[in-house]
Amino acid sequence: MSETSRQLRAALRPHAGWAVLIAALALTAIGIDAIGGGSHEGHAARQTQWLVISLIAMLVVVVPHPKWLSLLSWPLMVVLLVMLAILIVPGMPRGIVVKQFGARSWINLHFMHLQPSELAKVVFVMGLARYLRYRENYRTLTGLLPPFVIMFVPMFLIIWQPDPGTALLFVPPLFAVLIAAGARAKHIWLLVGLGVLFIAVNIGMIFYLPDTMQLLKEHQRNRIISVASLSREESRYLSTTGFQQNTAKNLIGAGGVTGYAASDSAMLVRLNELPKDHNDMAFAVVVNRWGLLGGMTVMGLYLLMVCACLLVAGRSKDPFVRLSTVGFAGLIAAQAAINIGMNIGLLPIIGITLPFISYGGSSLVASFLMVGMVINFASRRAQILARPSFEFDNPDAIFQ
Repeated sequence: MSETSRQLRAALRPHAGWAVLIAALALTAIGIDAIGGGSHEGHAARQTQWLVISLIAMLVVVVPHPKWLSLLSWPLMVVLLVMLAILIVPGMPRGIVVKQFGARSWINLHFMHLQPSELAKVVFVMGLARYLRYRENYRTLTGLLPPFVIMFVPMFLIIWQPDPGTALLFVPPLFAVLIAAGARAKHIWLLVGLGVLFIAVNIGMIFYLPDTMQLLKEHQRNRIISVASLSREESRYLSTTGFQQNTAKNLIGAGGVTGYAASDSAMLVRLNELPKDHNDMAFAVVVNRWGLLGGMTVMGLYLLMVCACLLVAGRSKDPFVRLSTVGFAGLIAAQAAINIGMNIGLLPIIGITLPFISYGGSSLVASFLMVGMVINFASRRAQILARPSFEFDNPDAIFQ
């Protein structure tokens, strides 16, 4: 029996990776139904086609041994960095680079518009896991510099597009992987504190300093101001910057506990003219359709997926596998939490989609690539390591 056949048979046995796949399929089905019920019926059919392609991509990464995925992570990162660089090179023909919503984020492959940043998030986690798998230098504050450099390079290229929302998603998996690898808690808290301080200073600048002394662009500042304004039930931004978020909140509230019939919900979404109802604001459509119970189900499926990923990571002794899986869990959890926060008015809208649910071929393929790798990792038996990994004998080491 070939290695491929043995691995496929192993993948079919019961393991925690199946919980990840079931949650992913359920979320995708919910998303297709929500997209079809909004103002973009044709997108639902195309998303179904992308689901088939995504499942094929998932099967491709189920087979290779993790060591080969580890070896490929850095070459893939280089390829994606080149693609990200192409997007921001001045003078690139429109037939190659596609600009939408003010951002040069897509490469025209003729059969699809590829968004390299979606794949870059996945490959970044893999590359970071490969770098950290046998190291201990990140136990010092200066040793944390290389992981942050690995993060900042793709972040800078994505911000330049500009797509700051997607760039922001590189931060949570970095911290998740560093914590899983055993970085010192005092260093993590110091960096988190600096990040919170930076955000607080920016918010203070927005409200108290003139426009000439701001770091953020005007539309970014207005989104933050509109969140505060809507929370005070002011009408100042209801028809401008706050329209999208206020409409999403109203549709969520209108859904009640059990939601509306499909035709009634679709009519409500159309009449309210919710912008981006098929991607950024898909959660509002889901809750309007199925109510509070539907929203809780979606969050429960994300929780199931994240917990199953952490279970796979905890059972593996391979450092690349453990760190990659934790990074995937951190990425999915952060992206889902930020998107839901945007929809319910807790966070400003920054252009982040809801994993598996929002429309987008690149996003769906990238998400199922993570699912495929988790299934691959979960179906592998524990291997004897050639050298010690990042683990420390003292379980309290990270607090020292």
